[in-house]
Amino acid sequence: MKGNHLGEFEELLLIMVLILDEEAYVMKLKDELLQQANRRATIGSLHSTLSRLEKKGMLKSELTGATQERGGRRKRVYQLTADGKAALAQAKELRERLWSQIPRLSLEIGYA
Repeated sequence: MKGNHLGEFEELLLIMVLILDEEAYVMKLKDELLQQANRRATIGSLHSTLSRLEKKGMLKSELTGATQERGGRRKRVYQLTADGKAALAQAKELRERLWSQIPRLSLEIGYA
């Protein structure tokens, strides 16, 4: 795996790709990020982050067939690789381990 540390936006995108499954293409990812995480993202930031995740070996993509509803254009659909799934699992484990160390009283009073 080429660099398995994830930034927050990268982690969100990988999770969204898993959620969307066969519908994980840029416009759908953009909409889901806004709806589910209240995060606005530009098409450019999505393309650059998805490309970076592909270079890291965490995603793979393929172009679908052209459709009339898209004016004959194809769309690029993303899918997690084994490395991407491993990176997400590591990020989840780290977060859970850290959260479990916060004293119960701190959680009840808002991290004070």
